[in-house]
Amino acid sequence: MSVLYAILGFVVVQRAVELGVGARNRARLRAQGAVEIDPRGYPWFVVLHGAWLASLLLLVPADATPSWALLAVFVALQLGRLWVIATLGRRWTTRIMVLPGAMLVAGGPYRYLRHPNYAVVAGEIAVLPLAFGAIAIAAVFSAGNLALIARRIAIEDRALAPCRQA
Repeated sequence: MSVLYAILGFVVVQRAVELGVGARNRARLRAQGAVEIDPRGYPWFVVLHGAWLASLLLLVPADATPSWALLAVFVALQLGRLWVIATLGRRWTTRIMVLPGAMLVAGGPYRYLRHPNYAVVAGEIAVLPLAFGAIAIAAVFSAGNLALIARRIAIEDRALAPCRQA
């Protein structure tokens, strides 16, 4: 199996597990009175991520020689992703959920960045294609992600403004 296919398989499994964890957490949060903000914007992230993975599968040769240094950066980003998920725990979802009366999380990576998960995703979307020499894929999907994230951060910040720091 090629390195590319192994990594894409890992990312697909990872995302599937995260969707399951996110759905369970979303249901739990809703039962506690949380409200989803901007549910109509969410499908665009699904489309972007699906198209990103599909473009890597279809446009990058299976035998492309990877940059091991960039793959190391990608692995570091996965550790950042796990840190975010572990920090948010049962509050982590792939959607914007606001639990009235809940305090903002200020520990873990949130001590350093306001939106660490978005930083991780931006890095992944750029670094993985670049690790296989796919500069155009990195550029196109990074631009699309930037547009979606900029919109989502503005919406999320407005929704979370009433929350106090924990």
